[in-house]
Amino acid sequence: SFNEENGTHLVSVGAIHYEPFGIYPGKSNDLENIADGATIAVPNDTTNEARALQLLAAQGIITVRDGAGLTATVNDIEEIEAAQLPRTVADVDFAVINGNYAMEAGFSVGTDALAIEDASSEAAQTYANVLVVKEGNENNPAIQALYAALTSDTIKDFINNTYDGAVVPIF
Repeated sequence: SFNEENGTHLVSVGAIHYEPFGIYPGKSNDLENIADGATIAVPNDTTNEARALQLLAAQGIITVRDGAGLTATVNDIEEIEAAQLPRTVADVDFAVINGNYAMEAGFSVGTDALAIEDASSEAAQTYANVLVVKEGNENNPAIQALYAALTSDTIKDFINNTYDGAVVPIF
């Protein structure tokens, strides 16, 4: 859609990493016993909202229409701008927060999140951060060398040791 909206011809060289969504506790911290009327906040933009709904569905908290995938929408949940979610955790029972916003707010994906997106999930695979170039440059030796460096064990170890699960290598 970026290419369509901007008149560009960009192509992916390959996936590098993703920032997993997590379900973070607010007023409640037990995903097994969610009270009737509990409030779960999710991002209000289309892409992130669908990812949040998929994570909630993967945990058995909600049911998403068969085939909805990453086009899922909400009917009866509170939507909040993704960047604002960490600030609202105390006001809701649970919040589904993007990995980058959770990390910026001081949350640890590994210890604070009650559940996170799996690296093999449709969302993680679809919305991985990718190395992108103008179409026709994807096989350029310099680009291939950059991709090889970005997908090296050194970079994988750096990501794993630096971001505490908030950034996950996907190569």
